[in-house]
Amino acid sequence: MTAEAQTKGSVAVEFDGVVKAFGPVQVLHGVSFSLAPGHVYGLLGENGAGKSTLMKILSGYEPLTGGTLRINGQPQQFTSSRDAEALGIVLIHQEFNLAEDLSVAQNIFLGHEKKKGWLLDDAAMERDAAAALAAVGLQVDPRTKVRRLIVAEKQLVEIAKAIARRARLLIMDEPTATLTPGETERLFKLIAQLRADGVTIVYISHKLDEVEQVTDEVIVMRDGRFVARAPTSEVTRHQMANLMVGRELADLYPPRDLVVAADAPAMRVRNFSVPGWAQDASFDVRPGEILGFAGLVGAGRTELFEGLLGLRPASGEVEMLGKPVPNHKGWRSPRDAAKHGLTYLSEDRKGKGLHVNFGLRQNLTLMALERFAKPWLQPDAERGALAEAVKDYGIRTGSLDVRASSLSGGNQQKLALAKVLQPKPKVVVLDEPTRGVDIGAKRDIYFLIQRLAREGLAVIVVSSELMELIGLCHRVAVMRAGRLVATLDADHLTEEELIAHATGTADTHAAA
Repeated sequence: MTAEAQTKGSVAVEFDGVVKAFGPVQVLHGVSFSLAPGHVYGLLGENGAGKSTLMKILSGYEPLTGGTLRINGQPQQFTSSRDAEALGIVLIHQEFNLAEDLSVAQNIFLGHEKKKGWLLDDAAMERDAAAALAAVGLQVDPRTKVRRLIVAEKQLVEIAKAIARRARLLIMDEPTATLTPGETERLFKLIAQLRADGVTIVYISHKLDEVEQVTDEVIVMRDGRFVARAPTSEVTRHQMANLMVGRELADLYPPRDLVVAADAPAMRVRNFSVPGWAQDASFDVRPGEILGFAGLVGAGRTELFEGLLGLRPASGEVEMLGKPVPNHKGWRSPRDAAKHGLTYLSEDRKGKGLHVNFGLRQNLTLMALERFAKPWLQPDAERGALAEAVKDYGIRTGSLDVRASSLSGGNQQKLALAKVLQPKPKVVVLDEPTRGVDIGAKRDIYFLIQRLAREGLAVIVVSSELMELIGLCHRVAVMRAGRLVATLDADHLTEEELIAHATGTADTHAAA
């Protein structure tokens, strides 16, 4: 380490034969590599490759089973995350680690409260929290309760929390999963500033274009083992993907075809409004069609469909399979919608999509219990449905009798998808269906979505990843500031065109 790095308090790391086992299951197999101060490393690997487990060891959330972790040349065996934070090592969790009923400032300083004598110094914490929020570009009052923030704002609070703790080694796990392009660009500038200050950054992301843009070097793990490292400038995205999956990765998106089972729409929506979020939205989706919804964070996409599902007050005209929905206000509840053929997969996989502390069987059948209770619940029938879903959706699990929390992110998403399809819907809405999953699982999910469309299901995909919409959808509707401003067919799907409509810079007469 250079004298300059030492004076800045930078952190150098060496993993030497690190082993981690959970009971009889070994998940890390002698991992060895080092991290130098003042560099940005892209840590790549499929879900289940061991990335998160290794980073939890580095940040004090998990003890290692064998091998050695050295920080600045000294062996360390952390007993808690506080031990790691004392050395300047901070992990920004992929799944938010925030107290919903506390303020933003209270969350940022939770466990590190500033005091004036015996009392909490709220004014100092709010002042310093405001500075950290400004650094990440989030303009909210530090006194705001976290539960009032949208998902993207919560992500920025997590990053601000790490900044406020003056991290010298910062681990970012999927930090841009919910951010707009503008917020992402600001984060990249912040990363460059931290790197110049000697901070070591580990950047975990399945967005290989971001890894290519922001990192100095990539490190690849597979099946709990270190497999490769190289300067980012010397490896292509395609090579990164192949190293992650251990094989040549074929085309990411399935061939785009359109099989329409009927001329009439599966669902028809007219002049639908969700107060404060969406105004006068009108669209159709046909059997066999994959319809995308694009737009910046806050454009109203998720809220529009929450209104349709009965999760928010709404008004408008809705027809399902040619039959009007009573009261012209969408459905009364998601259960009511499911009975009429519409189901919804939330963007918040662990918060709203799954009960992660429940078993796989209980999660799968929760939306279709009437099929498995005649009149009493039939565990054998549930187990049979689970075995079929595991095979049908490619859910990788060592046992059927485990909690959903034991699955990797990609396999949790496949389970959540299987769950919303249990009621046999005619229309399914998938909100950010590949958020936080690796490239191999993304490909699996894309081919599953195409298979559903081929089977005659109408599929709506809400996504912040423009290339995902372009590669997968037959048409894409674009929302801006609560209004549906354009619907483009496959022949007009480009990133530039979608961004232009989402930001209001397009010629509105060119909209389809």
